[in-house]
Amino acid sequence: MATPGPVIPEVPFEPSKPPVIEGLSPTVYRNPESFKEKFLRKTRENPVVPIGCLATVAALTYGLYSFYRGDNQRSQLMMRTRIAAQGFTVTALLLGLAVTAMKSRP
Repeated sequence: MATPGPVIPEVPFEPSKPPVIEGLSPTVYRNPESFKEKFLRKTRENPVVPIGCLATVAALTYGLYSFYRGDNQRSQLMMRTRIAAQGFTVTALLLGLAVTAMKSRP
């Protein structure tokens, strides 16, 4: 029986290559999106969410302005409107996610 030669340990991870995982094919992003491109793409996919965000900011801003002026009734109304706009935004976000998930199914 021959004596085995020295055992050379295999390099566990090569930084220049992605790890090989059975059943997974890694994708390499050649053109990473800029912030503007990603924002525009996401807005086209679900245009209701930015509208809800703008409504929330508008209600908050006007409510704070009314509070500063001392118009408590208007300030309360705007804070309630802000809560409604936030609920609308969250609902739109969840519905958009559900629609996207349904589209991606085969």
